Amino acid sequence: MIRWIVVIFLAVIVFSTLLPWLEKLGIGRLPGDLRFRLFGRIYSLPFASTILISVVVFLLAKIL
Repeated sequence: MIRWIVVIFLAVIVFSTLLPWLEKLGIGRLPGDLRFRLFGRIYSLPFASTILISVVVFLLAKIL
């Protein structure tokens, strides 16, 4: 279980850095994605997008 928590944490970091590009595709704006402004900087935590992408990757890995 700890392995999945680490994987999800790393996926959140990756999606946070790629978020400007992914927003053009609609990822990062799902219900469950948190975005807040603190001291003039916008922070994003795309939890729902991370879960969605993880499920898609899991299904692709299971098929292949």
